[in-house]
Amino acid sequence: MAWVYLLLAGILEVIWAYSMKQSEGFTRLGPSAVTIVTMIASFGLLAVAMRSLPLGTAYTIWTGIGAVGAFIVGVMVLGEQLTAMRVGAAVLIVSGLVLMKLSSSS
Repeated sequence: MAWVYLLLAGILEVIWAYSMKQSEGFTRLGPSAVTIVTMIASFGLLAVAMRSLPLGTAYTIWTGIGAVGAFIVGVMVLGEQLTAMRVGAAVLIVSGLVLMKLSSSS
């Protein structure tokens, strides 16, 4: 179940990152509220996952989901550049996540 919590925490991290961008520096109420609520929920789920997962594994995977997810949302929703170097960086992040998961005993 810890892995499910961690996955949900990572997805919420992507949501709060996107809503923070949409808040325009916390000047827009709706996106600002979404940012704060999803941020708290993401941290809460991460904390629950860390009860049984190693710190390094949980934190690395949480930030990796957030980084790659934010990259995908940036490209697909916000029209950010999709370059070979950025894709390569995302592939390296995902490779690291897979290795971290494989090295975990939980």
